[in-house]
Amino acid sequence: MAKTKTLETVTHTFPPCYDETSEILLLGSIPSRKSRKENFYYMHPSNRFWKVMAQVYQEEEPKTTEEKKCFLKRKKIALWDVIDTCDIYQSADDSITNVIPNDIKSLLPKTHIKKIYTTGKKAHVLYQKYLKPTIDIDDIPLPSTSSANIANFTFDQLVEAYQKIKEK
Repeated sequence: MAKTKTLETVTHTFPPCYDETSEILLLGSIPSRKSRKENFYYMHPSNRFWKVMAQVYQEEEPKTTEEKKCFLKRKKIALWDVIDTCDIYQSADDSITNVIPNDIKSLLPKTHIKKIYTTGKKAHVLYQKYLKPTIDIDDIPLPSTSSANIANFTFDQLVEAYQKIKEK
């Protein structure tokens, strides 16, 4: 007999990471279980986000949450997620339903954000559906750095794709 996948209602539990100098916004879908536990973005050890970002900027990979925040500030990058609340099975983006989006529009006047990148197909689809109608900025989709995407994108392919962030 097949096991039923039970969806859990999840609410984003930590704030966006930004400051008034932020020029770029990277949006995921919703934090993984590990990221929610650690209260910061891309904290699952198998997620390649921080390794990719370090390679893009040719710096050492930030390890602690404080190092990661400093890295983002130096690069004028803000992090947040499209979703505030949803139903999800574990951390599987393809199971997401009943989405309540974050109020991304309220963040923009507090920053210098001119470019928005979505990290993964689900984040892109959700941005287009829920946020693009209220924000006059097209998102630029990037591949997911999740280990679930490892068969589709090698580390080098991710680094090449994320180079776009540095383009003015």
